Amino acid sequence: TEYVMRCFKEYGLLTDTTGKYTALYRPYHLIGLELGISVASVALRREPTGTANAFSADVVSVAKKSLSVGQVLDGEGGGTVWGKIVPATASMQLNALPIGLAAGVEIVRPVAEGEIVTWNDVYIPNPQLAHRLKSEMKNAFSA
Repeated sequence: TEYVMRCFKEYGLLTDTTGKYTALYRPYHLIGLELGISVASVALRREPTGTANAFSADVVSVAKKSLSVGQVLDGEGGGTVWGKIVPATASMQLNALPIGLAAGVEIVRPVAEGEIVTWNDVYIPNPQLAHRLKSEMKNAFSA
């Protein structure tokens, strides 16, 4: 489909000359392509697709370019940050901002390209339930 071809291009995957076919080596997690299968498995077969039994890793936000005060992050797939998996202990110690919560937050301290964005680097103008739950999770695992 056009959507899959666009995803291949956005993720930087090598394709044939038509852009319709690629071979995957699985160091990538292509959420946009995998989500549909997971939703179908849950909805049609009532089959869970995975549950966490520990907090062992976190996908944190890393600056794709130098970020200035006042800049608003565009989250996953955007031009400001990318996700990097790190051990949960490192994420907690760094106070790292998860990539899944990096959309629509404003930079309040400059962040250099390649640096991990922290909660201290951002202002959240419209906190959502996910922000509160992550805060509760940090508190629970910090104890």
